[in-house]
Amino acid sequence: MKEYKHSVSLDVSKCKGCTACLKRCPTEAIRIRDGHAVINAERCIDCGECIRVCSHKAKKATHDSLEKMEQFAYKIALPAPALYGQFDNMDNIGFIIEGLYKMGFDKVFEVARAAELVSAYTRIYLKRDDIPKPVISSACPVISRMISMNYPFLCENIIPLLPPIEVAAGIARKEAMEEHPELSPEQIGVFFISPCPGKVSYVKNGFAGDKNAVDYVLSVRDVYFQLIDVMKHIDDPAESTEAGMIGIGWASTGGESSAIFNEHYLAADGIENCIRVLEQIDNEGINNLEYVELNACSGGCVGGAMTVANPYIAQARLQSLKRYLPVSPNRPEKEGTIPETAVASDMIEYNPYNRLSDDRNEAMRMMAEIESICTCLPGTDCGSCGAPTCMAFAEDIVKGETNADECTVNMRMLFHQFLNKRKEGVPADAFPADKRIIKSSGDTGEKQ
Repeated sequence: MKEYKHSVSLDVSKCKGCTACLKRCPTEAIRIRDGHAVINAERCIDCGECIRVCSHKAKKATHDSLEKMEQFAYKIALPAPALYGQFDNMDNIGFIIEGLYKMGFDKVFEVARAAELVSAYTRIYLKRDDIPKPVISSACPVISRMISMNYPFLCENIIPLLPPIEVAAGIARKEAMEEHPELSPEQIGVFFISPCPGKVSYVKNGFAGDKNAVDYVLSVRDVYFQLIDVMKHIDDPAESTEAGMIGIGWASTGGESSAIFNEHYLAADGIENCIRVLEQIDNEGINNLEYVELNACSGGCVGGAMTVANPYIAQARLQSLKRYLPVSPNRPEKEGTIPETAVASDMIEYNPYNRLSDDRNEAMRMMAEIESICTCLPGTDCGSCGAPTCMAFAEDIVKGETNADECTVNMRMLFHQFLNKRKEGVPADAFPADKRIIKSSGDTGEKQ
């Protein structure tokens, strides 16, 4: 299986082992070992939640630097619509677009334009009778990875359309080749300006394993500080946005769903809320839905871990910017049809990360042992053992990744029992083993 390339990394030197990230990781991908966090690559979905909650700045998003632009003769910027909500007192998106040109880009193709095309393709797709409902958006790569790992029966519900970033990159690259036939494909660099690490991972891994048309990913944060300086020298921008209300609306929760012109939709944000929605859909607890838009970041893409502004302030700014724009100036070339370039050649497949063993009998034995160990644990889910829950701790014991005596609650209880026995004059060698001390085949040391 192809190795998944991640965009969330850990700086061990800054980590204090405080368990804040341990508690908030939605896939239980983090453990505390030897006084610092450890990220399990197989479980991580690059949602960036650990980056948001780490007060020590030990987690960070890995992205490309602006120096990468020097590698290409012709440079294309793909600004995510979330970028537009980062600036205060902004009444004209043209300032941002012209600022990107002054930064050194030769072409600016707004992802919001592609978002309007994807909205149109989605409306066409939803008219089909042979598709599983509800249809789940493929725009958030974190949600797609979450489904591929935890919800096998929902993989087919993900819409088989490429996300706007991919559609934008394909169109922009094609137009550049047509306008500049003297350039070779290697001389054209496509740079996506991303609000979140999830989309960095998308570029590294592609949609369902397909290679994508983006070369490098810049962070909204880095570009923001560059633009602030450049835009000071722009009085009357010659460039203006080519996107409308629908495309800009994709930056915040509900913008994508409202563009399908169908009231039978659900839009949710925040990874924990998204998990609740997926659980309900998987258990058939929600009926009469046509479309589901899920954003791992609170507020939508404006809440990404690589942005600058408060997501709710950014949402308000985008509402103001959209006010005088047309609804959707970007339409498909052929009405009623979805071009092959916008359709994913492969779909998301189920890839379970929590499989105990490839052997079914062995997996059942391990599961029984985990449940048995769990009955001996306090059930407080305190995290002091280095695992987020007692169940996760029991699983780690069975897998041989930790020892039962890491449970500080049980060990403290035994210590007090020992002191009480000593006060009563019972010799140390007569102190009996407590029934709550766990002995497992996964233990790496003796338990007494």
